[in-house]
Amino acid sequence: MRAAGQAHPTILAQFRRSDDVLFCRQKWWPTFIISSAMDDNRSLRQHIINLLTEGESHLDPRTVLEQFPHELCGHKPPGAPHSAWELLEHLRIAQWDILQFTLDPNHISPKWPDECWPATDTPTTAGAWDESVKHFLADLDSIQQLICNPETNLMARIPHGTGQTFLREALLVADHNAYHLGQLVMLRRVLERK
Repeated sequence: MRAAGQAHPTILAQFRRSDDVLFCRQKWWPTFIISSAMDDNRSLRQHIINLLTEGESHLDPRTVLEQFPHELCGHKPPGAPHSAWELLEHLRIAQWDILQFTLDPNHISPKWPDECWPATDTPTTAGAWDESVKHFLADLDSIQQLICNPETNLMARIPHGTGQTFLREALLVADHNAYHLGQLVMLRRVLERK
């Protein structure tokens, strides 16, 4: 089993550069290469990468998370259901769970809701926020590598699933991340106005 925050070894494919490639890259993200000679879904793959990073009207997860003020991580304004720490940890756990489900037939998902949210409103150590961000971004990079790999049939059912496809799981991550990143941005704005 790999440690959290490390790229998954089964999807660390190396691609050779040719005249006929698509580079999946956003401003802050590593470059992923898709060979058009091997893949008819280059455009779809690029759209998914855009959804996962900062394209297609979505927020850039790296910027939102790395620039969130640490002093606000454990605060909740009146009426807010979650602190920034709770949202970050939920994002990390859910994304990790989806990635592991996609890759590992023996993966057991955390129990909902108790194991999908942190036990505390605030980070337990001074470095906990940065560590959680690091793990979240590493898993997001692994998902991007999986999507950009032309050997990943996006429409294929995951063999150990109940009908889910690789495309469905990637879109689920993009949708879930966008929702909670939006909550983080709104939470920050409210807390900074206090």
